[in-house]
Amino acid sequence: MKQTNNDSLPREPRRRRIARYLREQFGRQGRIVYRQALRGAAYCLGSGAVSLIVVWFEARH
Repeated sequence: MKQTNNDSLPREPRRRRIARYLREQFGRQGRIVYRQALRGAAYCLGSGAVSLIVVWFEARH
């Protein structure tokens, strides 16, 4: 019976592995940046709305 292990499999060239790794990382980072931008915009709008309500409340009382 012949044993197979990962060492016997042909290895991917180093440049190709690095290029694949970078594509995966940049793709993932792009999605994270988009979510963070939306979260920041929502936080800014919410913070502005709360500030406006506080100022309005203080002016009325």
